[in-house]
Amino acid sequence: MTLLTYTLLTDPAPLEASVPGAPAASTGTVHLLVTNTGEQAVFWRTITVQVPVGDGAVHLTPDLGKVGSEGEYFPRSGPSQRLAVQTQGTDAVRVTDQAGGRPNFEPGGHMVLMLKDVPVAPAAGLAVLRVTENAGRTRTGQAADRHAVVALVKTAPAPRDLRPESEIVEAGTPVTLSWEGSADFAYEIRFPGGHEPVPPGPPTGPQGRYAVRLNTTPQRETTYTLVAVSGSTRRQHTLTTTVQVRNPVMDDLRVTNVWATNVWATSVGGPNSGDGVITFPQGGLNVMRASGTGERGTVTADKAEFDGVNTRWVQGRSSSDGWISFPQGGVNVYRDGTQTWGTVAADTADLNGVNAKWLQGRGERDGWIDFSYYGINVFRRDDAGAGRRLKQWGGVGVKWIAHHDE
Repeated sequence: MTLLTYTLLTDPAPLEASVPGAPAASTGTVHLLVTNTGEQAVFWRTITVQVPVGDGAVHLTPDLGKVGSEGEYFPRSGPSQRLAVQTQGTDAVRVTDQAGGRPNFEPGGHMVLMLKDVPVAPAAGLAVLRVTENAGRTRTGQAADRHAVVALVKTAPAPRDLRPESEIVEAGTPVTLSWEGSADFAYEIRFPGGHEPVPPGPPTGPQGRYAVRLNTTPQRETTYTLVAVSGSTRRQHTLTTTVQVRNPVMDDLRVTNVWATNVWATSVGGPNSGDGVITFPQGGLNVMRASGTGERGTVTADKAEFDGVNTRWVQGRSSSDGWISFPQGGVNVYRDGTQTWGTVAADTADLNGVNAKWLQGRGERDGWIDFSYYGINVFRRDDAGAGRRLKQWGGVGVKWIAHHDE
């Protein structure tokens, strides 16, 4: 049993194991706190700490030569005293009094041995340091070696720095994600609508990074979550990153207002079932009454400006309004939404010729002219009731008449 008590502390706590292949090792500081918890003085000559050196789970560091060290003794009262710390071979450090001899380690005093900038071994696990004290109860009596062990924990480094190979991609382009991490974790990548496990094993990417090419390609902005579960502690870590898509494919987009320079879509429809739909064939656009019906719909506008309109017929807004059809030889004007001939009203008509059965002034009682095989007939307006027109000869008023012989 040792005369002094030994306690091991680390910063950070616990120490984080280094990542194999990473450009820089994980580092930390190890503090060995030595105390005299008894009621008698202890006269010590040396305190030797054997450090496990190597790359395994039981090792602290792969190279003790890169570790800095210093020691200091703190009595119960009075100033502290610096101690001499020297490396012993490749795997131990020894603490002695700078003046030599066997100084008094009084009850209630304490000593701190600090190992600085320790490059931590790359495997997680428990590292045990062995302490040998050479001390006795009197300054001149025989000192003896006594032994103790102190331990510290190295944990696997938490995954970090998850990032995509490209932050912006085209729709359908494969995505590669990389991160720093340890083989002590089981990894899975999650994304909306799916997940992909990462094969177990050490990182194979550059600079000790994992690099995984996903089988599922993004069609729109996608956030990926890396879930890492420690094999020893079952502790879970998560990291996220987002990939933007230049030309996203939208299955369903509902918005109140849209301001856009360009929009590409195969169809645009109302938010409810049965609403009208606009489709975009190669030659222009089609307005449909509802999605999937194939039935053409109606366009309502205050004003429309076109270079040309091709249509079979045009009608007023009401179903009983007059309408115009366009047969091959010209136009037909109908009334009341029926096949009954309608009326054309105009202030001026400039025509090369007029074919008509009869002509009348604008008033109901105005005279009228009809066209027979032999020429023209002029009649005055006389009603016979029920809207019938009597053929009463009318008068022709002229200033002069010129007669031409054949």
